[in-house]
Amino acid sequence: MSNKNRTTTYIGVTNDLERRVLEHKSGFGSVFTKRYNLHDLLYYESIWGMQNAIDREKQLKNWHKEWKWNLIKEDNPLLKDLAEDWFTENEIAEFKEMMRDSETSSE
Repeated sequence: MSNKNRTTTYIGVTNDLERRVLEHKSGFGSVFTKRYNLHDLLYYESIWGMQNAIDREKQLKNWHKEWKWNLIKEDNPLLKDLAEDWFTENEIAEFKEMMRDSETSSE
C-alpha cells in the first residue's frame, strides 16, 4: 500500500486482499496506514500458506527501500492503484459507516 504521493509504503499479510484493501481505503487499516494515508494498492503477491506469506512479508520488510520500489515497478511501472476500480465511493462510505457502527456497539 502507498499514499497518493508515493512517499511511503506498507507491507502486510492478509487472507482476504479485497476486504483488507477496502479497510485501508476506508481508513480502518493499521495505525501506520491511517497515519500516512496509505490507500493505494501498488503490488501484491499470492502465496500459498500463511507461514510462507509471513516469511515473505518479513523478507520484504528487511529490504532496502530502493529494492522494494524496483520490485513494485517491475509489475506496475506507472505506480497505478491496482484497486482503484474495486469499490465505488458509495461502497467505501457504507463500509465506513458499518465500521463506525460496530465500534460504537462494542463500547
